[in-house]
Amino acid sequence: MMEMSWSQVSARRLERHGLTAPAKDATPADVVAAMCGAHAQVMSAAELSVGLRLDGVTRTGVREALWGERSLVKTHGPRGTVHLLPARDLPMWIGALSSLPSYAAHAQGIRLTSAQTDQVVEAIREVLTGAALTIDELSDAVVAATGPWAGDLVMPAFQTMWPRWRQAMATAAHRGAFVFGPARGRKVTYTAPPAGFRPADGCAELVNAYLRAYGPATPEQFAKWIGAPVKWAAAGFAAAEPEQVLFEGVPAWVAAGDTEVPEEPPRGVRLLPYFDAYVVAGRPRELLYPGLAAGRALNGGQAGNFPVLLVDGQVAGVWHQRRSGRRLAVTVEPLRELTPAQLREVDEQVALTGQILEGEPQLTLGPITVGGHA
Repeated sequence: MMEMSWSQVSARRLERHGLTAPAKDATPADVVAAMCGAHAQVMSAAELSVGLRLDGVTRTGVREALWGERSLVKTHGPRGTVHLLPARDLPMWIGALSSLPSYAAHAQGIRLTSAQTDQVVEAIREVLTGAALTIDELSDAVVAATGPWAGDLVMPAFQTMWPRWRQAMATAAHRGAFVFGPARGRKVTYTAPPAGFRPADGCAELVNAYLRAYGPATPEQFAKWIGAPVKWAAAGFAAAEPEQVLFEGVPAWVAAGDTEVPEEPPRGVRLLPYFDAYVVAGRPRELLYPGLAAGRALNGGQAGNFPVLLVDGQVAGVWHQRRSGRRLAVTVEPLRELTPAQLREVDEQVALTGQILEGEPQLTLGPITVGGHA
């Protein structure tokens, strides 16, 4: 059985993510596929995640891929959270996500029955065919297509109450009933998936995509990443027929035959934004977030709430940026002493951040006082 060290795995992941060097002759869809999705709850963070893995692509280029070319789609992905996904891979994603076991997230009297969920999903699919609707327009259409029960204001949300049907949004996205549409002013819209879309069967293809990006990994780690029971994840691993290796002495899996590792150890300084896929999916946490990084850059064990300073493949600090017009005030808080060469790379990364976000960055080295996701 092949053995892999943390250094080898870290170098392999960085290279595959376009973080060793920007991906050559690649498109935004290519790098999002290599990342296995880009978290897009904060759209500027998604634009930075994608842009820093490409050469010369700014947020405008990412937006063109999403809303112009439609080579990317925005929808609910792993863990039900909003992600950018390659349009070409949507059949794989929906095939896997639609097979996730359902669970009761709301109390009796609030939650939808299975039959009601099915009604809501089909109503969303029908009313969005050939249309792009705001959430209020979609709500009116869903209630009209299903019944008054769907509009009952029973879901506590952000100091207000949402109608009952909205608890089925992630399920509807996972079943391919909608994707996000272009904004209408400041309002989000929802629309039908790309024409000709057909879900693929099973999740073996997604398991292999995940293992190419984040392997060696285990079914338990895949389950946490996708937001599923371990039993479901284990069945996906069995269908994918991956290859077992030893990762730091512990059994783990890679896609069959995918055991190549770089000859050089991980090198370089990177500034990764909120919920960058590299740190959210990267495990083991204790190797990715060594020493002080675990307490400073993780939020109750959750990765992604803080943008991170990555040095030689490990989290070595946090950073924050505040925008005012074109001005980007960037503060970087290292958790260890950086060499003069590494400090120069920090400067280069700040300049790159400004280029991608189309702003004028100004760097400050020092403590960050705001909390996670600020």
